Amino acid sequence: MVNKLFDIEGKKAIVTGGTRGLGYGMAEGLMESGAEVVIVGTSDKVYGVAEDFCKRGFKCHGVKADLSVRQNCFTCFDDCLKALGGDLDILVTAHGIQRRHSAEVFPENEWDEVINVNLHSVFFLCQKAAQVMLKKGYGKIITIASMVSWFGGQTVPAYTAAKGGVTQLTKELSNDWIARGINVNSIAPGYMATEMNEALLDKNNPRYQQITDRIPAHRWGSGEDMKGTVIFLSSHASDYLGGAIIPVDGGYLVK
Repeated sequence: MVNKLFDIEGKKAIVTGGTRGLGYGMAEGLMESGAEVVIVGTSDKVYGVAEDFCKRGFKCHGVKADLSVRQNCFTCFDDCLKALGGDLDILVTAHGIQRRHSAEVFPENEWDEVINVNLHSVFFLCQKAAQVMLKKGYGKIITIASMVSWFGGQTVPAYTAAKGGVTQLTKELSNDWIARGINVNSIAPGYMATEMNEALLDKNNPRYQQITDRIPAHRWGSGEDMKGTVIFLSSHASDYLGGAIIPVDGGYLVK
């Protein structure tokens, strides 16, 4: 049955960056479909968000972690796994940061911070997840790419480098693990109405209108728009999909 293909009832998932924006939307979508989810955030807010999900009848846990520090990636993963009773079916790496400066003046410390958070931590979380998933021959890993996985962007050299890295990393991890039961794919959000794009969302900014005019859907996206794709990639419906970078962009790329 088709419905069974998309069934993730009872699956155990980790969603980093799950306290707001796209991560929140994807975590919510997984829980609405019956998954038990650990959300990861950088502040104590993560506990309140997890509690609110629980009050709505979902199975949710909160883990606080600063993923810019490598050791924290390992500690965070172990804490998440413990909250899920030692098992894991789905990992969604939806955390990320943005820093904006023209390339010639981009600060060294901010370069390191963006690469550590947006690329290095993604690899180590995927590695830890695979070590669990390979033992049972099943798992779904979903990374988050970007429109700058295709084009260069402007004043975001570190972000562009990191997301380009995530795109290629997704393909390599898929090659290593798909024959052993783990599907690794990526979602590339288009222009989304989130805090990360706050500067662009200013309607007095000429770029806002330029971007909006190019989106065939005639609107910016939201966390709600990410739910269907993340559920598909988390389910048996995607069992023969590997290393795919799926744009969820209202048609922006093809215009």
